[in-house]
Amino acid sequence: MTENDRTTSVLVVGGGITGLSTALFLARQGVRATVVERHPSIAMLPQARAFNPRSLEIYRSLRMEEEIRNHTSMLAAFPEMIGADTLAGEERFRIDLLAHGRPPGSLSPTDWAMIDQDELERVVRAEAEHSGADVRFGTELVDFGTDADGVTATVRGPGGEARIRADWLVAADGHRAGVRHRLGIGTDGPGVLFHSVYFIFEADLKSVLRDRRFLLAYVDRPVQGTALVPLREFGRWMLGVPFRPDRGESPEDFTEERCAELARQATGIDDLELTLVPPVTGWSRKISHSAVGGWVARRYRSGRVFFAGDAAHVVPPSGSYGANTCIADAHNLAWKLAAVVNGQAGEALLDTYHEERRPVARVTLDHTMRLLENRHQGTAEDLESIDDIAMIFGYRYASAAVLGGAPATDTPVVDPRTAGGRPGLRAPHVWLDRSGTRLSTLDLFTDGFTLLAGRDGTEWTEAAAAATSLGVKVTAHRVGGELQDHDDAFAAAYGIGAAGAVLVRPDGFVAWRAEDRSPEPGRELERALARILARP
Repeated sequence: MTENDRTTSVLVVGGGITGLSTALFLARQGVRATVVERHPSIAMLPQARAFNPRSLEIYRSLRMEEEIRNHTSMLAAFPEMIGADTLAGEERFRIDLLAHGRPPGSLSPTDWAMIDQDELERVVRAEAEHSGADVRFGTELVDFGTDADGVTATVRGPGGEARIRADWLVAADGHRAGVRHRLGIGTDGPGVLFHSVYFIFEADLKSVLRDRRFLLAYVDRPVQGTALVPLREFGRWMLGVPFRPDRGESPEDFTEERCAELARQATGIDDLELTLVPPVTGWSRKISHSAVGGWVARRYRSGRVFFAGDAAHVVPPSGSYGANTCIADAHNLAWKLAAVVNGQAGEALLDTYHEERRPVARVTLDHTMRLLENRHQGTAEDLESIDDIAMIFGYRYASAAVLGGAPATDTPVVDPRTAGGRPGLRAPHVWLDRSGTRLSTLDLFTDGFTLLAGRDGTEWTEAAAAATSLGVKVTAHRVGGELQDHDDAFAAAYGIGAAGAVLVRPDGFVAWRAEDRSPEPGRELERALARILARP
């Protein structure tokens, strides 16, 4: 080992929203991760523009919601998408992107956050580092090998090459998925739908904006599916234009001069003066390209290596599902890795990451494919016919880390408004009162496992306090004791009686419930924990 070499519990490859969130969630559970990211800085490209209420619930559990909202985009007041032939032409449709995914106050304590992904990444990175994560930008994974006990990686950074020995590796290296390809794991799904070239430019578009503000515009010039996106800096835009390699087109065909002409066609201003801007500070390259499509990895785990975010699944950029699904991956995997690293769980718990998250990716891919078709070719009525609430809040887990839930063959998405707190589903939001302070049940899920009991469930809270044989902390609350349910909504929302209880996992999902009292509450609770954590 050289002075540059080091060891870490978890090596995270990729410093985007998936990798940074993974490191943050691990650090908050006492596991110090090392993140390596080959790019020198977080990109200026906005990528995702809006983060859904489930993602905000996750960050809210870390007391980060206020900080995130302090960085919301100036476009937060303009969450609309328009469709037209060109920006200068007549609109084909105009819809509020968030209207059908905005939850009522009875479903969630939070709402969408209109924050660009690069801004959110800065917030998450700062919090991850503050919590103890080691984040290294400008550091590239060169090689890695695995054995029965861990992973040995070679990385190259500003100080030269170094080795990192890790117990586990999380590949969050984006849609190119270099680590997954290296391990020979393929994908299922439609594959590449189209290729797109994109670039940032500065220009004055006031003459065709006509005092309009919007979050995204789909235009049919120069080709159908062209996307025009306003950036935070007024007068700065990103344009994405599909191209066809099967017709002989290649990224090299898109010179700065041609891209300038594409911008003129999309805006409908033939003599538009514009300047192209690099997407990353310090880069000379101003034009990028990517493949837009949909696929899901056949496996989310290969021994000591896990795939998360775009390395595990890619969905079309419609409905703001891409980055939000990535955050949920990180949230699901991190608590399981932490439980194993901290000696609380058996390694079989880690198999449930694939079992739970892959079905969600499959149904999300199907959903976004429908949305993409409607955005490119549909009308406002087509777009408004899709209800996103179930997709955001109602995805269901079926694995050994859930007891008493529905079988894996059942639909992976249910209506969260009528789900009744069943095991395998997100724990429902209910407003409660603690000494005159209003709080959500979701605000209680901040530190490991949480047990919620009904007003007559004192035996369950006592059992949780005594559940020490597994070395697992269970925080218990009695609704009707220190927590008051003035709306009398808790029992019905969670599907239990006054003497029942539910056990909520660290990721906020119901793991197990007892609808009524038990003759041996302590023994029953410990058995449930042991099974969930894959312990003998």
